[in-house]
Amino acid sequence: MENNSQIDNLQYGQVKISDDVVATIAGLAAGEVEGIWSMSGGIAGNITDLFGKKNLSKGVKVEVGEEEAAIDLYLVVDYGVKIPDVAWQVQENVKNAIETMTGLKVVEVNIHVQGVNIPKKEKEVEQEE
Repeated sequence: MENNSQIDNLQYGQVKISDDVVATIAGLAAGEVEGIWSMSGGIAGNITDLFGKKNLSKGVKVEVGEEEAAIDLYLVVDYGVKIPDVAWQVQENVKNAIETMTGLKVVEVNIHVQGVNIPKKEKEVEQEE
């Protein structure tokens, strides 16, 4: 293989990478960042969780072309983290993981912070006041 960006032009045929594969890689890479409490899915993600399957692409939307990918991540962060710093780290992790594992060029990693997780102890203090 001469060039990673030419991954689909292999000697014996083509390699096509599913959107689900890219979404799973992105979800795992985002989850590795300290300060991410969870990925924010939708109704579909919550239904999958009810049946005991862990949806590794929950909270991830991808658009994959032949050589490029764009990713949207919907996150819930821990209370007290610096959101811009966490978002930047997620963008870097996701970009590096996808480009390394698939050979696709990542053109966008958009972060959508959907909420903040307040630890249970702090919730109890707020309710008492």
